[in-house]
Amino acid sequence: MKNIFKTISVSLLSILLSFSFANAGGVFKISHDLGFGKDTNLDAITKGRLFQVVIMTQNRLVRKDLKGVTSSELATDWSANSDATEWTFNLRKGVKFHDGSEFDAEDVKYSLMRVKDPDIGSPAKKSMSSVTDIEVVDSHTVKMKLNTSFADFPLLLTDYRLRMIPSGSGDTIGQTGVGTGPFIVESFDPEGTTVLKANANYWEGAPGLSEVHVIAIPDGEARVQALLTGQIHMNRYVPFAQKKIFDGNSKFDVSVVPTGNWRGMVMRTDTAPFDNPKVRKAVRLAVDRQELVDLVMGGAATVACDTPVAPSDQYRLNMDCPQNISKAKNLLREAGYPNGIEMVIHVSTKEPTWPTIGEVLQQQFAKANIKAEVKMTPSKSYWKETWMKKAVAMTRWNERPADSALHEIYHSGAKWNESYFKNASFDKNLADARGQLDFAKRKAAYQNAQKTLWEESGTMIPYHVSKLVVTSSKVKNLDEVEVFSVRWHKVSID
Repeated sequence: MKNIFKTISVSLLSILLSFSFANAGGVFKISHDLGFGKDTNLDAITKGRLFQVVIMTQNRLVRKDLKGVTSSELATDWSANSDATEWTFNLRKGVKFHDGSEFDAEDVKYSLMRVKDPDIGSPAKKSMSSVTDIEVVDSHTVKMKLNTSFADFPLLLTDYRLRMIPSGSGDTIGQTGVGTGPFIVESFDPEGTTVLKANANYWEGAPGLSEVHVIAIPDGEARVQALLTGQIHMNRYVPFAQKKIFDGNSKFDVSVVPTGNWRGMVMRTDTAPFDNPKVRKAVRLAVDRQELVDLVMGGAATVACDTPVAPSDQYRLNMDCPQNISKAKNLLREAGYPNGIEMVIHVSTKEPTWPTIGEVLQQQFAKANIKAEVKMTPSKSYWKETWMKKAVAMTRWNERPADSALHEIYHSGAKWNESYFKNASFDKNLADARGQLDFAKRKAAYQNAQKTLWEESGTMIPYHVSKLVVTSSKVKNLDEVEVFSVRWHKVSID
């Protein structure tokens, strides 16, 4: 019977449900940056996932609540065996996918084990590497079996990509986006406008909006102009330098949301001169991070000493990392570059702050005999032709739990190891942390891994951003939290 229901088209179901939307609100318009061009899709576990859509159409098993605490979503509760190598999750009953089928344990097994499929090559594969099998205990209970003790396993499942989709839907999910979320994909146009319709039967309650339009606007400045002219109702990427445009304007609401998201510069550790850890350390020591925070973010950011772990994360290693020009010069001399080095920093307006960061770094590096040219590259093709291709480029990452961030960005086997960083002791610290049931020892292992990054990393992470979120004053009930914790069904518009 379940397979029969899955043959119902999403568009037909939307028509049938449309009569229930009489009390729903208006149309909420937002944008995305067309980050993956023609490869943009609605499959949350792929590189090209359009997260602005999947976070509204697909749910996770576990999420973080408004205070950042791990809480239930499609899983109602969970428990582990004595050594945390097996985790049992009880699933929410009565939840339906957009295609009319019932959400159950088979869907959980399919959704999560699919992440591990080598043919898919999911960037999230590394974070799921500890899962060896998922047993369907009954229709609404699953047991996840791990190859190691993992006391923080539920936290890993808050990863924004680990969304539940119908069993067997992998071949079509990239275009349909079928999930259990508050909105249903009506039409998908990655280079134009994607239209979402309200899911009147959403398990948390009918949405306050009738539609969401997700519009492709690749350029950062163009997205700000679209907000000013009313083409979109929200921009979560407004540069702080433009905050004064919106302050005091009754047409807009402005909020500053601390996050674990970060912007930075990445050096390929397999490319000279950055294959020498002394050169990489010298470059990172030449940076005045507080000056970057002040000039680029208007002070609204938290200094980071090259750790991707969020400031609010329990495993964050807090360090001091002041600019040290004399030590940077000494390290360059020891590495065989007494007259300094030259580099080209590739930037684009894909991220509005990148060009400014590049210009500030250019001035700071000069003090340490590091000559940097800032080169603008096309925004539309940045992720495909510049990132992980050029020796030095700008990068950005969204917040992840410590374990996920450290594994995905730096582990030797990670698909998105953007700096091509290889360090056996770092990998061992991560393995030790996952298997350690004692919290203090687990924290020490994660922090040792972060110490290694400070000494040898190819990624310069100057700060974790506070997001300047600007919305039309017509938008109501938008939670002032990071984007993956927003309760989208609560949002409405006048």
